Amino acid sequence: MIQAGQSARILDGRKLAAAMRVGTAAGVVRFVGEGHAAPGLSVILAGDDPASRTYVRSKEAACREAGIRAEIHRLPAATPEADLLALIGRLNDDDGVDGILVQMPLPPGVGARAAIEAVDPGKDVDGFHPVNVGRLWSGERGLVPCTPSGIITLLESEGIGIEGRRAVVIGRSGIVGRPMAALLMHRNATVTICHSRTRNLPAVASEADILVAALGRTGFVTGEFIKPGATVIDVGINHVTDESEAARLFDGDPARIEQVRHKGYTLAGDVHHAAALRRAGAFTPVPGGVGPLTVAALLGNTLTAAIRRRGHPS
Repeated sequence: MIQAGQSARILDGRKLAAAMRVGTAAGVVRFVGEGHAAPGLSVILAGDDPASRTYVRSKEAACREAGIRAEIHRLPAATPEADLLALIGRLNDDDGVDGILVQMPLPPGVGARAAIEAVDPGKDVDGFHPVNVGRLWSGERGLVPCTPSGIITLLESEGIGIEGRRAVVIGRSGIVGRPMAALLMHRNATVTICHSRTRNLPAVASEADILVAALGRTGFVTGEFIKPGATVIDVGINHVTDESEAARLFDGDPARIEQVRHKGYTLAGDVHHAAALRRAGAFTPVPGGVGPLTVAALLGNTLTAAIRRRGHPS
């Protein structure tokens, strides 16, 4: 485990994500050079959620840079669930589509579970389909959720040992918490999943050599949760609009306060930033930590899906 010091080592997700994207782009060039069409990703965006529109634009730009064909299907918020499922069915049958991503959240009246289960597991680049979930937990090959996959790549690239370590994951969602626990266990960590019903949560969390916070509550994980020298992975992305709250979370950092004044907000994670810097051995910041890795892993999943679908199972 990394030794605690005056300030935790910052784990640069942007730098690693850039390297991952370069690697995927090189893989696409090789794949196309073998006579295949470029991998194709279809994104379904239903409704007009501003954050979703922003995420989809960033994914589209990332695909373009990597040589992946991206097609965005924009549907009105009033789209019936049956029409959404019919579109997914057509994309499943389209041989030019290697990956399908249904952008969440969906509008009211459209079931997320129904949409996820309608996607062909071989094209499920989010890794959310029950078939891929089962493959992950059983240790079989499948498409793995992007955020946990990116976190594992970060830990390994930074030389942070997983085998034999105590890991605590706060949050049990199917998007991050549970797949994160599975990936850590497959690498021989001893894993505890915590949630809102966990008793004495700070004491449990403070036993972790690797602490992953993915609960969606701004600055919830304070110093008492963090074992000195632990690696802390902050998955949260939250908007802080109050200057005093920004000062509390970032130890009076004038740059963060200035962001609130001029932009109306600054981004913060689920971990108290200043406390983590003082107590942890290594820490992912927000922004610039886990977020960029998610998109990079999505590109990798799209290339992987294309390779497997077109007769290259390895």
